[in-house]
This record gives sequence, structure tokens and C-alpha cells, in this order.
Amino acid sequence: MTKKGKHTVLFICLGNICRSPAGEGIMKSLVEKAGLQDEFEIDSAGIGNWHVGQLPDSRMRKCGAEHGYNFNSHARQFQKSDFGRFKTIVVMDNENYRAITSMASCQADKDKVVRMADFLTHHREYTTVPDPYYGDYSDFELVITLLEDACQGLLNSLVEG
Repeated sequence: MTKKGKHTVLFICLGNICRSPAGEGIMKSLVEKAGLQDEFEIDSAGIGNWHVGQLPDSRMRKCGAEHGYNFNSHARQFQKSDFGRFKTIVVMDNENYRAITSMASCQADKDKVVRMADFLTHHREYTTVPDPYYGDYSDFELVITLLEDACQGLLNSLVEG
């Protein structure tokens, strides 16, 4: 266990069916490979409620499976109470950032919100993790590539921090 207690990380995207469940699944895999699963609580949520209870988008699940991941969490909507439950809230783009920080009731809650792209180490030309929902399969592949890179950067930051 870390000195500061368990790392609690929540991944956020618009509907919680593409990017955030992929971030959750990739981060869980990296944490498990590092033998740190007892030190982390990892979840995901969406800003909207359109897909609550659904599995991730079938294209994201297929793409994830091809990379050795199992994206099987059920969509849920972000709640203000998540600020109390999670120390790190990771958003995929600037719209997500604005939506989540606008729900914060204090600066300490706003300070918990970080951008996934800020943890990229190999693909720094990206400032967001783009939404693949209306794209083709290559867009889902790009999301996996970016999330693998950024989740490793996030894990390193949390463990070293």
C-alpha cells in the first residue's frame, strides 16, 4: 500500500461506452502486470446517461480483445459523489474537462480532474483522446494506442508521486 492510501482512479468520457471503459480496462491490466492491484481502485463513468447499464461499444470490445483486453464494465453516469470517492478523475477531452469541473463544488475537487493526454509519452502530438464513436475501426485502434501510452504514463506518475 502506498503512503497516501489506495490510488482511486476514475476514467471519464461522454457516454462511458468507448474511451473510458477502455482506459479502465487498460489501466487495470497495467496495474495487475505490475502486481499493484491491491493498491488501486479503478472505475469509469460517462457524462451523459444515454448508455447506463450497457456494455462498451462492440467495436471497442472487439478492438480491445485483439490487444488482449477485456472491456466488460457496464456504463454508468458520473455523480457528484464521485469527487469524494476518487482522488484522480481522468477525462479524455476538453469537453469532458469542462463538464466535470463545472460539477465540482470546490477547488480541491477541480484539482482532481486531469487530462488523459497529459500523460502521453510517445504520442505527445495528441492533446486529447479523440472519440471514435462515429469513426471507423482505425479510430478505435488509435484510442487503444493512445490509452496504452497514457495509462502507462499515469501509472508511473501515481506510483512515483
